[in-house]
Amino acid sequence: MFPAVTRAFLLSSMTPVCRSGVTVRRYCMKNPTKLRVSEAFLDAQVGEKVRIQGWVRSFRPQKQNLFLHVNDGSSLKSLQVIAPAAMNDPLLGFGCAVEVRGILKKSPHSKQPVELEAEQIWVIGECNPVDFPFKIKERHSLEYIRQFLHLRCRTNAFSSLLRIRSEATAAVHSYFKNNGFLLVHTPTITSNDCEGAGELFQVEPPGTTFANEGSFFSVPVYLTVSGQLHLEVMSGAFPRVYTFGPTFRAENSQSRRHLAEFFMVEAEISFTESIEDLTKVWKSAFGAAASDFTIISAYIFLSPLHLKDTLDDMLRKSFPVITYTEAIDILKRSSETFTFPTDWGCDLMTEHEKFLVKHCGNIPVFVTDYPHDLKPFYARDNQDHPKHTAAAVDLLVPGVGELSGGSLREERLDLLRSRLGEYLDLRRFGSVPHGGFGLGFERYLQCILGVDNIKDVIPFPRFSHSCLL
Repeated sequence: MFPAVTRAFLLSSMTPVCRSGVTVRRYCMKNPTKLRVSEAFLDAQVGEKVRIQGWVRSFRPQKQNLFLHVNDGSSLKSLQVIAPAAMNDPLLGFGCAVEVRGILKKSPHSKQPVELEAEQIWVIGECNPVDFPFKIKERHSLEYIRQFLHLRCRTNAFSSLLRIRSEATAAVHSYFKNNGFLLVHTPTITSNDCEGAGELFQVEPPGTTFANEGSFFSVPVYLTVSGQLHLEVMSGAFPRVYTFGPTFRAENSQSRRHLAEFFMVEAEISFTESIEDLTKVWKSAFGAAASDFTIISAYIFLSPLHLKDTLDDMLRKSFPVITYTEAIDILKRSSETFTFPTDWGCDLMTEHEKFLVKHCGNIPVFVTDYPHDLKPFYARDNQDHPKHTAAAVDLLVPGVGELSGGSLREERLDLLRSRLGEYLDLRRFGSVPHGGFGLGFERYLQCILGVDNIKDVIPFPRFSHSCLL
């Protein structure tokens, strides 16, 4: 049933027999119910014979009994297993993979509702605790476990982060589905530079160049920086669309808030001429996962009570809305010394964004009406003078700065005609006023969890000079 290296430890008193007293083969018996550890805590199977599979998170042999805590990733809590000392073996220890069969019973201890009284233990995969980089009873920092990308999912801290990431992903999809948005799978390979910043990873097969007529796509192609232009195509037929997938930026940065590969939630809404329409959807989407802390608190490893208070406070309040011009005035009036300039027309840097969030009460804040020249060609021209601005908006959040950006789109053909050629067909045939936004999913997780480094909220971080696994 298991590989040859597997050890089986069986209580001699548990030899299976039929009522007649005749020994029967294993396939005649009813298999114990297989439970995940999270299911074992529901008490539904108390008193029954069950089996669990997982990894040993702690191991304590005593004179008469063994005490193990087994975890299978389905819960922050581990299930305590009690076994006779006769089941001890050198292969059984911290980090090994096991299957345990026994009776699930109510626990006499208040800190754990149930425990498993073992009748059989199989060691499925051994683990040398000396070589294993994570040690029992030690609380390792996120910086330390980041060195072991292939093993860090075994830790409480990172497994909690991954469970929350999964729940937040489901909550985002649920929000958009429940609010009438159509999911569009936008392409990963594209021929456009949507953001216009030139931070693109170019794609080409080995041994070819784009100058060759025989190149694979016949045109230069890149890994996508945004699905927005493809959503704009779809917004010509569907009033509400969104996408949620990987995006790529060839930005040579190793900061705490930048990745070369990350996930973006992007949405496009047709028949709107109001930035307020965007910010309402934006805030609702922002709170979709964060608001259900009943689920998150079961998975969290990092100060759940503090995070719950912080999130509740953020979501209970209205997010302030200020213009870029007001933001510049706030920065100029402050006594803070900034590294980067704060003149009108300058882009807001991380230090400016974090100061503005703090100034507004340390809650998320929308900044609107940026200088026209700072935003892409498709941002709607406000046609205001003498300060020329675009109907664009960024969401700034505590601890991160800019979380997402969006704008109303320029649907007026005459204004676009002088700025772009190929983009015009999207406006020529049945165009409507529309707008949209993109939200960096990893920065969102940084914000709701209070995690300092973006590399700790994604399973396998990619950034300049680093692509492990």
